[in-house]
Amino acid sequence: MGHRLTLFLVSAALLLAGCATPQQPVALNQDALKPEAGKIGIAMSPLPKVDTRFPGAGCLLCIIAASAANSGLTAHAQTLPVEDLSKLKNDIASLLDKKGVQTYIIEDEISLDGLHDFNTKGDNIARKDFTPFREKYGIDKLVVVSIYGLGFLRNYSAYFPTSDPLGFLSGIGYMVNLTTNQYEWYTPVVVTKASSGEWDEPP
Repeated sequence: MGHRLTLFLVSAALLLAGCATPQQPVALNQDALKPEAGKIGIAMSPLPKVDTRFPGAGCLLCIIAASAANSGLTAHAQTLPVEDLSKLKNDIASLLDKKGVQTYIIEDEISLDGLHDFNTKGDNIARKDFTPFREKYGIDKLVVVSIYGLGFLRNYSAYFPTSDPLGFLSGIGYMVNLTTNQYEWYTPVVVTKASSGEWDEPP
């Protein structure tokens, strides 16, 4: 139930903030991947724990009921490893290398909480200041893969499940020009996958 409480608190904070608007997707400009465009660093944010979500179980008692009914699934989810996802950095680097782009894999995790706000505002300009990474790692652009949801979700209508559990991954990928602090690519990603066979659970 912790993720529901966290989601509520984050939503309330955004509502109170009032002026914050979400970043819109930015299509990738292929010119940004030309070798002469500069060296690209590739990093990831800290990976979340694998967990379960129950969208549609809106009231507190509904959430408690859904959590109890799926406690076995939640327990199983929390035992699953996430280390393989860190290889995404290498996969991206390999794809860029084939285009002739010079890359640098950043082993440190990138956390937005550790970055200062960027003073200049404007369309597609990142709110956080990524420019110090230019000097720190000797790169011209920074690609970040940020996964913020991972595990299983099961749709509910109040107390009643309306779907079998689905595997899910949600996050964003983005590239920042470290001279201008502007996004040259920004894409939210939500992937769900059903079981390959009939879902099996006790009555």
